[in-house]
Amino acid sequence: MRRLRSVTLAVVVLVVVGCTANPPTPDPGPKDSPERAAAELAAGLAQKDLTAVEFVGATGAEVNALLGPLVSGMGPLQPAVSVGAVTRQDDAATAALNVTWTFPGVPQTWAYASEARLSQDSGRWKTNWQPNIVQPQLDGSNRLSQRRVAAERGELRGAGDDPIVELRSVVRIGIDKSAVNGEAAAASARKLARLVDINAAAYAKKVAEAGSASFVEAIVFRADADERPDNDEVFAIKGALPIEDQQMLAPTRDFARPIIGTVGDATKEIVDDSGGAVVGGDQVGLSGLQRRYDEQLRGTPGVQVRLAAAKPTGPSASPSPSPSASPAPEPVIVFEAKPTAGKPLVTTLDRELQELAERTLAKTKPASAIVAIRPSTGAVVAAANGPGTKDLSVATVGQDPPGSTFKVVSALALLRSGLKPSSSVKCPETITVDGRRFKNYSDYPSGQNGTITLQTALAQSCNTAFIGQRGRLKDTDLADAAGSLGLGIDYDVGFSSFFGAVPEDSTATGRAAAMIGQGKVEASALAMASVVASVRAGQTVLPELVEGKAAKPTGQPLTKEEAAQLRQMMRAVVTEGSGRVLGGLDGPAVIAKTGTAEYGSTTPLKTHAWMIAAQGDLAVAVFVNDGESGSQTAGPLLRRFLAGAG
Repeated sequence: MRRLRSVTLAVVVLVVVGCTANPPTPDPGPKDSPERAAAELAAGLAQKDLTAVEFVGATGAEVNALLGPLVSGMGPLQPAVSVGAVTRQDDAATAALNVTWTFPGVPQTWAYASEARLSQDSGRWKTNWQPNIVQPQLDGSNRLSQRRVAAERGELRGAGDDPIVELRSVVRIGIDKSAVNGEAAAASARKLARLVDINAAAYAKKVAEAGSASFVEAIVFRADADERPDNDEVFAIKGALPIEDQQMLAPTRDFARPIIGTVGDATKEIVDDSGGAVVGGDQVGLSGLQRRYDEQLRGTPGVQVRLAAAKPTGPSASPSPSPSASPAPEPVIVFEAKPTAGKPLVTTLDRELQELAERTLAKTKPASAIVAIRPSTGAVVAAANGPGTKDLSVATVGQDPPGSTFKVVSALALLRSGLKPSSSVKCPETITVDGRRFKNYSDYPSGQNGTITLQTALAQSCNTAFIGQRGRLKDTDLADAAGSLGLGIDYDVGFSSFFGAVPEDSTATGRAAAMIGQGKVEASALAMASVVASVRAGQTVLPELVEGKAAKPTGQPLTKEEAAQLRQMMRAVVTEGSGRVLGGLDGPAVIAKTGTAEYGSTTPLKTHAWMIAAQGDLAVAVFVNDGESGSQTAGPLLRRFLAGAG
């Protein structure tokens, strides 16, 4: 018995020791769940890539090949997909999916619910593939296809709500690749390019890269354009088509083009900067007012999602409804967001006066500009750029020395220093300042040298008289006087503009040059039109081109007495001085000032030609980049404009 108890004890000890040496089997962890499978499916649908998703009877790659054709018509868009309730019964489960599509620039989203059936397969929960998982109405015979719907662009209007940029008839000419393909399409593209005078190689490449059913536009002509080829010439080229359409256009191609700007296909930069509101192919403002106010003008695009006939996809990876043998049904619209038309932009431009200004400059080869303002309101009724500006708005953003037209500013500063129009000033033939010799213009009347009045100095444009009075002015007096006339202070008036610069110059020669509008002094035609408008109105006049974008002047106010004295002196410019070219015009009395400004480094120096004037409720500035003088070059242009406007 003692021996038996010993053996039994040994066995017990061995069993205890054995249990201690071999720890318990680890917990296998949580079992697979249908929730995991549903989340995996939702993530794959959101990426439009089901490669990593587990399916019953098929690989993820095989099902992904079936998904592609169903959603290819949605382009690069990806849906947001979340899992709702998951209900389970034995080895089967159903997962509710919430799907939302967001379209660039379209406020409305397309949201709907779908279901996915899940099954346990080899210990794992997997999805049973069906097309209606993507969208409930997909059944294997159809696919999703979305079409962006452009909004009607808002009009750009002028004074009196007169439409300036509006829908006008155009003809789009291009190659229809459904009618010609391969090398024949390339040959047709080159022929068409030569017919409409565009780059043949570039257009042929564009045609070659386009889809087999694409219409590849070569050029758009106004329907009434003289240069548009006859339809017969277009039809003579295989696959070429002229398509009648409408487009938002100004009255003519050149009408206020640098101011209004252009509309065209969105650039990559515009797309990238739009925050998703603009996509490639959208029509947007590319420059000028069209660019600055593009968001207002372009409106909000719409979208239409349809069920289109399915493309052949090969054998199914899992059971699904067979495509119908009947003819493909008409596309069914499953979602639609209507576009919202853009809002019009109202400007102050007067169509007749703008066209008059452009005709006036039409034969002027150097860069040139005319700006006309209503002194009573500040409304810019014309802002024309001559053909020599090459689409740059010299009229509003030019930065050039204004020459003797700036003497209106200098005269105001001298009046504030205590002089009167009748005050005597000296007008020598030359004056030397710190070693630099200044003189009057070449045809200055010698009889007006010597001691003359300030009024005569302005009327005859005596450089030496104004330079000789520079000592009466303190450091900021000239800039302050300029600010009273709308010059030299920057304002935001809702369009690209330059109001001039009158910086302080500590050098003696710089201060002397500034008195006659040279040195560091700069202005645009817009700024100088504001100067003469302010004199006419008797108060600071700032230009307004876009309705509701008027600025408030911040300079020292112009007094009625100062304005009256300036008008008196500027009237003498026309009656007895350098502006006699404007004498004899019908209508109210004209006030004016001529200006010639030297620039460059050639010998002799080149000269800008300026003239500003006001008649009735019209203040005008004329600038010609290269001319003989203000009176000889700018003067006749200004007279022609005032005569036509009267």
